[in-house]
Amino acid sequence: MRDTKTKGIWVWGTPVELDINGVKTSVFYLDTEGFESIGKSNVYDDRIFALATVLSSVLIYNLPETIREADISRLSFAVELAEEFYGRVKGQDVAFEPAKLLWLIQRDFLQGKSVQEMVNEALQHVPNNDGDRNIDQVNQIRDSLAIMGDNSTAFSLPQPHLLRTKLCDMKDGELDLVYVKKRDQLKELVASIIRPKIVQGRTLNGKEFVAFLEQILEALNKGEIPSTGSLVEVFNKGILERCLKLYSEMMAKLPLPLSEKSLQNVHENSKGEAMKSFDEQHFGRHHAKRSVMQLDEEIEKVYKNFVMANEYQSAKLCEALYSRCEDRMDQLQVLRLPSMAKFNAGFLQCNQNFEQECVGPSKANYELRMMKMMGKSKSSFINEYNHRLFNWLVVFSLVMVVVGRFIIKFILIEIGAWILFIFLETYTRMFWSVESLYYNPVWHFIVATWETLVYSPFLDLDRWAIPLGLVAAILVVYWRCYGRRKHGSQRLLPLYNNPKGGTHRPRTD
Repeated sequence: MRDTKTKGIWVWGTPVELDINGVKTSVFYLDTEGFESIGKSNVYDDRIFALATVLSSVLIYNLPETIREADISRLSFAVELAEEFYGRVKGQDVAFEPAKLLWLIQRDFLQGKSVQEMVNEALQHVPNNDGDRNIDQVNQIRDSLAIMGDNSTAFSLPQPHLLRTKLCDMKDGELDLVYVKKRDQLKELVASIIRPKIVQGRTLNGKEFVAFLEQILEALNKGEIPSTGSLVEVFNKGILERCLKLYSEMMAKLPLPLSEKSLQNVHENSKGEAMKSFDEQHFGRHHAKRSVMQLDEEIEKVYKNFVMANEYQSAKLCEALYSRCEDRMDQLQVLRLPSMAKFNAGFLQCNQNFEQECVGPSKANYELRMMKMMGKSKSSFINEYNHRLFNWLVVFSLVMVVVGRFIIKFILIEIGAWILFIFLETYTRMFWSVESLYYNPVWHFIVATWETLVYSPFLDLDRWAIPLGLVAAILVVYWRCYGRRKHGSQRLLPLYNNPKGGTHRPRTD
């Protein structure tokens, strides 16, 4: 009839007793609902077929007239799904012995090839000299039937009667004799290939078979068998997404930016973990090349996003370090007390910080920018250094003249300051050019003395000159105002004499 009468799987309740290799064996016959029933989805068909494949020791694949590509795909799916599912439930590579496959093709008017030749031809690889991916998929489907290839048998069955609409009301005597004969041969063939159900290397008895059936049904009801389509690659989609998520989560933990080599190493490790997870979960033990290729392509897409993010973070970090060094070089250009030692120390520290902290693909580009910027900054500082130092020495000599004359009143300090001032303002201008001055050993001695006084690891006069000057001024004022009254005028230094006052002024009559 046109409407489907078998719903789900029907089990013939009374077992048929057969003698198989001298052992009395009970045989159950299962009848499954046909494919593509009205109101049923492919998911339903796939689960019914998968369950029948797992339970049976002989699978009779009933096809009308010929073998279509869809028939091979559906059978491939059911076989692989059943094998993968139960193998994973039990944690073993092969948990059950594959069923023997009987291709039953109803045909009685087609000429030419026998049904066995038709099956053999349908399962042969399709030549693919051009590397067509669709043909590869077709061949992979045929590879998935390898576990049943050695156990497959083909059998043809003619139509029972020309008036097929009255078949339900006919008795065996009214049927075509050729059909009855072939049907009996089919029964004998099925009986000859029946074997006890073997799971995990042992034959199941009745109670064990019932427990096995309950376990499979429980797993189906919990959704452990995926149900998203009719091909193995489609069933791998959910697993592929989970593995891709695993890769993304591992990569998301990276503290960007990283060097390109480090990012590549982490990428390879994360990709290896994702591929390992896929290998452990994917459906289709005999082929999953297409799914693996798809996973690899998706991982590479995600990796490209991380590469772009790493480049952005690297450029952002290196730009900040570059700007910080540039500001530091500008600050060193305008030191109150010019010091080559301090400039070199700042130059070296800035360069070291950049080398240590700037990482990622942008480092090479910013290193070139850093070299140019710092080279220009150093050249500019050196050009101004000697001139500024000369001016500072002139100011210093005048300050020391004032200090020696009016504050400390130490004549030797005043004389030394005048000598330095006259030397800088007259002798150097009269007898040395600017170039010869800066290359003169005397000037080098002055520079070395200045550098020693102005900057050292323990004292930075550029920072402490004003505080130290204030402290020195306070001490001098204190000494001038209170020190001499308390301790008397002990002449430890050749100070100037005061002719208008003092306790030692000679008296007249």
